[in-house]
Amino acid sequence: MDKKKSILLVEDEENLQEALKLNLEMEGYEVTSAYDGAEALKAVQQEYFDLLILDVMLPEVDGITVCESVRLQHQDLPILILSAKNSSADKVLGLKKGADDYLTKPFNLEELLLRVNKLLYKSARLNAKQPVSDIYEFGKNKIDFKSLEGFNKNGEHIQLTKKEAMLLKLLIENKNEVVTREKILQAVWGYNVYPTTRTIDNFILNFRKYFEEDSRHPKYFHSVRSVGYKFADL
Repeated sequence: MDKKKSILLVEDEENLQEALKLNLEMEGYEVTSAYDGAEALKAVQQEYFDLLILDVMLPEVDGITVCESVRLQHQDLPILILSAKNSSADKVLGLKKGADDYLTKPFNLEELLLRVNKLLYKSARLNAKQPVSDIYEFGKNKIDFKSLEGFNKNGEHIQLTKKEAMLLKLLIENKNEVVTREKILQAVWGYNVYPTTRTIDNFILNFRKYFEEDSRHPKYFHSVRSVGYKFADL
């Protein structure tokens, strides 16, 4: 079964927060609430979200600052701004700072739900990758995803754990591109458990031991500091 899409809803007005949360949940989304900018930034650090709905007028840290800050860390996260300010200058500023869409209050609930759906659909389409076949070969190595087995350059057998196979598949599907920690979290660990960077690093170290000629000078498995991890196979 597909995982529910998860939304972080940042709105300090309690009645609106509750009404929106209820309606989004009725549409089948999983909703996490935040009531100020600082709380929103903390939530984004700790959990993977498919969409951020963000009010502009927030206590602690305003929505535009939150938007700018989130966009620096998470390039792929769709952001929908809600704002009582309806001048085109405000709208342009929100979009300039990284929002994907901007809705002026008061808004029609149906329109909000349509925009949410559209942003999630667009994001899923952009992130869809060519599935990797059950057997994948690179260099003199081979991985069999179905039987959770690997074979290195010397033909030695490697028994892979389910998580190792999932992470390998994700990296290979995004070949030659950096995969962010958040994406790895979503695909391999499930939404709410944040593995430490060290956990993922240990997996990468294992892959190097299994498949690299020289694990200290890797050709295939790379860590990109502060961003994520990459499988290179040119």
